[in-house]
Amino acid sequence: MSSEDDLAWDEDVRVAVYRAFASRGRPPTAPELAAAAHGSLAVAKQALHRMADPRWLWLDECEHVALAAPFAAVPLGFAVMGEHTMWWGGCAWDSFAIPHLVSGEPEVLVATRCPGCGEPSALVVRRDQPPSGPQVAYFPVSPDRLAGDRREQRLYCAESCVDSPGELLGLDALWHLAKDWYAGCLEPGYRPRGPAEAAAYFAASKSPDAFRSG
Repeated sequence: MSSEDDLAWDEDVRVAVYRAFASRGRPPTAPELAAAAHGSLAVAKQALHRMADPRWLWLDECEHVALAAPFAAVPLGFAVMGEHTMWWGGCAWDSFAIPHLVSGEPEVLVATRCPGCGEPSALVVRRDQPPSGPQVAYFPVSPDRLAGDRREQRLYCAESCVDSPGELLGLDALWHLAKDWYAGCLEPGYRPRGPAEAAAYFAASKSPDAFRSG
């Protein structure tokens, strides 16, 4: 098999992973992965390992897909509930991105718990407008540096609940950053943004006061 074949099958496997998450809220089954790799589960697993990246695709110790951002296969602190499907969101940012990707769910209920005071929080996140409320999204460092564990990117009740240094985003800013970040990920040919593309996206998406220190 040529290197060109490897790359083509990688993309088939990636699309199968994303479309399974989008439609059912969970990764593809082993037979579905094998079918995406032209009948070979071993080839599909090799493709997943080639694509594995801490920024967007995680595999667990059993070689199962644990995260294909913005979708997670395991609870990471966010439940995203549509009318027909429930997803685990990888973080606050990922959870806000999901309704922009799933055509049949124009709005979702994003449920989480404030890490500061422990109070539950539920927000209706729509495709056409940001939610309102006092909640803030916390990032250990500014999101435009593409750093930090997704499990640390949480949603707090208010700024007063945040007791760690980092960057805070209001709901409006979070929604605008999330809405197009994963555009195209369900289709062939998608590639996660590199540093230069990410910098341009942030510059175009955020207002001058979108970020503030926690």
